[in-house]
Amino acid sequence: MRILVTGGAGFIGSNVVDRFVELGHEVAVFDDLSSGFREFVNPRARFFEGDLADPAQVDACVAAFRPEIVDHHAAQIDVRKSVSDPVYDAQINILGSLNLLEAARKTGVRKVVYISSGGAAYGEPVYLPCDEKHPIDPLCPYGVTKHTIEHYLFLYKQIYGLDYTVLRYANVYGPRQDPNGEAGVVAIFTKKMLSGQPATIFGSGEQQRDFVFVKDCARANLMVSGKEHSGIYNIGCGVGTTINQIFTALKAITHYPRAAEYGPAKLGETFKIYLDNQLAGKEFGWEPNVSLQDGLRQTVDYFLQHET
Repeated sequence: MRILVTGGAGFIGSNVVDRFVELGHEVAVFDDLSSGFREFVNPRARFFEGDLADPAQVDACVAAFRPEIVDHHAAQIDVRKSVSDPVYDAQINILGSLNLLEAARKTGVRKVVYISSGGAAYGEPVYLPCDEKHPIDPLCPYGVTKHTIEHYLFLYKQIYGLDYTVLRYANVYGPRQDPNGEAGVVAIFTKKMLSGQPATIFGSGEQQRDFVFVKDCARANLMVSGKEHSGIYNIGCGVGTTINQIFTALKAITHYPRAAEYGPAKLGETFKIYLDNQLAGKEFGWEPNVSLQDGLRQTVDYFLQHET
């Protein structure tokens, strides 16, 4: 298939591109390199540098490559940035995504695989684990914008016949995650520990997240790309892990000698969330293959090789 991956120079998107390329698909990447890196782009993928918020650049890319599938990872993902500047967040995540949907519609794209948020969209859970029918009550603008496009996808399916699959990721971690970004406590802790710097836990550390390994997410993209039906699926491990537990596990793997430091909790963050992943298993046979301990070890190994 001809597959365009937006955000394909980023942490998750580049891992997805690698898997598509390995299976022989013809792949292009659209990325503005604001948070991604040119060196992450698979050399066998065609690269378009462009801004999702610029409809002319999006149109030019889609018209030139003419993909069958659009795998849409590009987004503004910083929760704190979305709180401080919700207009910018909406410009990228809503208007930018609409630019992409319009380009897809005009050029006959068959399907969009859209990456939504299972961590931010549900808000503070009414029940756990959150399944796909859980109420959507996000606590930050990022969660609002990511969920909004799910409605547009339904609309474009009804009006134009554009097929889609939504993957609501839990907290993704693994190789290539940016340790200097706001998102990604595993990468942040790993870099701090390997360099012997203080590592700060915001809040009590008892907040729980569903940590899913990036290569398991890449595999989910592969599994839904060829499917001919629309749906929304949680992609997570189905269990909650506290930030304190992540710190303790990484401390053991890296032989970090320091105790954790604690700071104030962040605004707009859900305290406890983990996702029910049974629908993905039932509909297309996905389940996480990499345990948390193995995933953390692979992440540390990556940083030892690439962040020295």
